Amino acid sequence: MTSAFNVNTTSRNMISKILEKHTLEQLNKIPEGFGNNLIWNIAHVIVTQQLLVYKLSGLPIIVSDELVEKYKKGTKPEQDATQDEVDEIKSLLFSTIEKTKEDFENGIFKNYTEYPTSTGFVLNNIQDALNFNNFHEGLHIGILMSIRKLV
Repeated sequence: MTSAFNVNTTSRNMISKILEKHTLEQLNKIPEGFGNNLIWNIAHVIVTQQLLVYKLSGLPIIVSDELVEKYKKGTKPEQDATQDEVDEIKSLLFSTIEKTKEDFENGIFKNYTEYPTSTGFVLNNIQDALNFNNFHEGLHIGILMSIRKLV
């Protein structure tokens, strides 16, 4: 699974660069034709990783319930993110995957609840979840790259 973690780190590095290069106003701007913004997509990948990897393994997630409710699948920006929230999201960008790698190496992922994704792929175990998460983040990096040109 080393390659899956390396891909995830690369993904988060790309996301971090986008986060660093935009103002709070730009992060919150929803361009015409889009249903969300840069900061929503960034927080969404963090929340989704936690749900796919930890929650479906029956383990506690390390992000707040408030963050989950605001950025989980099916949500959209209801209000602008504050600078404090952006700082929290920034801190979670790498800490969540570092913790996941540590937990994986320590063998804590023993159970997994089968989950059919909206793409039709069915996750059956932690390896599926980690691999699918990378695919999911790749989709959102594409969206981030589109939005950043319009803000």
